[in-house]
Amino acid sequence: MWFRGQGEPSYPGGLFGWNQPAVRASVPPEAARRVDFPSTVDIYREVQGGAAFQQMRRRYRRFVGPAAVAFLLWYFGYVVAVVTAPGLMARPVIGALNVALLAGLAQFLTTFLLTWAYAGHARRYRDRAALELRWTVYERAGAHRSAAAVHDASHRTGSGAGR
Repeated sequence: MWFRGQGEPSYPGGLFGWNQPAVRASVPPEAARRVDFPSTVDIYREVQGGAAFQQMRRRYRRFVGPAAVAFLLWYFGYVVAVVTAPGLMARPVIGALNVALLAGLAQFLTTFLLTWAYAGHARRYRDRAALELRWTVYERAGAHRSAAAVHDASHRTGSGAGR
């Protein structure tokens, strides 16, 4: 085929296994004895549903929503003014600087100011909460991994601990 490299094998049923029959694997007996520990996904979902995460998301949305709307209004206001009021935008302010050039430079200034305000807001209201949530997930996932390792080791050695 035209899209395969030289020496590359053909892929029956498509590259990603489309149109392939579903394969059902039998469960080995040792896997059937395993205790179900919460997965990392379950831990993330639990933390995401918690009050601390929801408060952090609210703080984020309360800042980003109005800031994005204000910046987009300022940006599109500038574009509309350039198109609809060329006489106003061509009015000289200082020497060769006109209103359009100063407003265009102000776009850059507001971008930097908005970035500075966002970084400050994140540092004051969200960074510590995000770090605490990250440690919560790390600790729970670490406890999950160590409990699973102890459980697996006890089944391999046949000690009976954890059964």
